[in-house]
Amino acid sequence: MHGDVGRRIAWPQTLIAMGRQRRAALSANDLRFVREMPRKGVLHCFVLDCSGSMLGGARLALAKGLLIALFDRVSAMRADAALICFGGAGADVRFGPAVPRWWNERWLDPIGGGGGTPFAAGVRCATQLLERNARRRPAQQRWLWILTDGRTADEAARPVHADEVVFVDFEEGTIRLGRCERMAHAWSARRFTPEELIG
Repeated sequence: MHGDVGRRIAWPQTLIAMGRQRRAALSANDLRFVREMPRKGVLHCFVLDCSGSMLGGARLALAKGLLIALFDRVSAMRADAALICFGGAGADVRFGPAVPRWWNERWLDPIGGGGGTPFAAGVRCATQLLERNARRRPAQQRWLWILTDGRTADEAARPVHADEVVFVDFEEGTIRLGRCERMAHAWSARRFTPEELIG
């Protein structure tokens, strides 16, 4: 641990490590640290699937709850966040990029669900946001989080300016299509269930 003194904790990776062990309390073995990013900053871009399939089994409500926890963590890190929602006919930016200093559940309450799953539109919106951010703040690390059940026929390329990608897989039920797992593999991304992140 002595070599880690003075290093900043990388909370997303630490949160994931805790979830894997299903522990309620943080231990020293869970800690992950920021790599070679002194004072350059981080942007966490969250892309939320608001399609009709996410309404089943209260998956959208679970995703909103997870987002609140993640935004709280981003705020504590003084990192930047952005939120993109896709569903129905398209996708749009709902927040940021900015430090979410006053984030709470009231921001998410108006977000409804329904309609189709325009996954490609959500990724395109995220790609444009990350490209603009890369021009303005090239030294900033950019994380892309995609919260979806993967119930889409859309295909999309991994955004070039996403340094790290995490799929949060909300698919449930006995018959699973496994699209999140396949997309995560194709994008060389990480994939977790919400339960693994919530712990």
